[in-house]
Amino acid sequence: MKYAKKDAKAYARQNMRGIWAAALMPFTSTLSIDEDGFRDNIRHWTKDLKIDGLFIAGKQGEFFSMSLDERKRAFKLAVDAVGPNASTIMSCSDQNMDVVIDLARHAQEVGADYIVVHAPMLHFFKAQDETVYNYYRTIADSVDIGIALWSHPDSGYLMSPQLCNRLADIENVVAIKYSVARPMYAELTRLAGDRILVSTASEEEWLDNILELGWQLYLCSSPPYLLQTANDLRMREYTDLALAGEADKARAVRDSLKPVRDALRNTRPPEKPHAHQKYWQELLGQVGGRVRQPLLELTDQEKAITSAAFEACGLKL
Repeated sequence: MKYAKKDAKAYARQNMRGIWAAALMPFTSTLSIDEDGFRDNIRHWTKDLKIDGLFIAGKQGEFFSMSLDERKRAFKLAVDAVGPNASTIMSCSDQNMDVVIDLARHAQEVGADYIVVHAPMLHFFKAQDETVYNYYRTIADSVDIGIALWSHPDSGYLMSPQLCNRLADIENVVAIKYSVARPMYAELTRLAGDRILVSTASEEEWLDNILELGWQLYLCSSPPYLLQTANDLRMREYTDLALAGEADKARAVRDSLKPVRDALRNTRPPEKPHAHQKYWQELLGQVGGRVRQPLLELTDQEKAITSAAFEACGLKL
């Protein structure tokens, strides 16, 4: 590791910044991991698109369809492919605590920078704060690597700002991906922004969160590599402008991406986010590939609608 456990918060404050993207995992026609395609995507994202960090084997990466060995392999592939060009955060989320800790230790061993673990789904619970606190406390006690919390509606509940504030006191809890409404993440920023880095996945809110909440980290979803090309780095541009205090210029660049956002959002079938994003990747010249069950593939008609919107959205290829 690049830091001691006691220095995890300070290291993250210094180094966990900028644009981080959640990686889709390309699968071949036989549904095996496309290792070469994954490497090619990572090199493109980090070198051409100048993405600062990658979130590996999360929900976007279809971790729920992957074996434990495949998830570990994805961690190693990502660390090797990133090299010195960017940082990595490995999703160790699982319903089984032993699996979470096994993945966390593996991430630490292969040289990942951080891990992220989403709040567990809890059955029959009406109050869960002490259970969730103990869950993260146990994980943190088991490893030295910096941990990002992750709260989202899929868990069946949302961690309150007050619970997250309490978790922020844990030595190696360094960040949170807080997939909640803006009032909640603004409140957590006020409560715990001095101890953890607060972020959310919404690209459309990213600029305002830099300017109004003082955020330094976009953690993270797929827009950094779906809204950009090597010749059209507008998310990178408006991010750098905002971090430099150039608010008006940043807003102008951010707003210019609206046709691209609309094309991506308005052509996405509700049940097919992974397949749609992978097809958009292919239109960009990246490696998309198939999705694994139970996810659904796009129909030819859905591909045609998406392709037409892509061609008209104004991205410079």
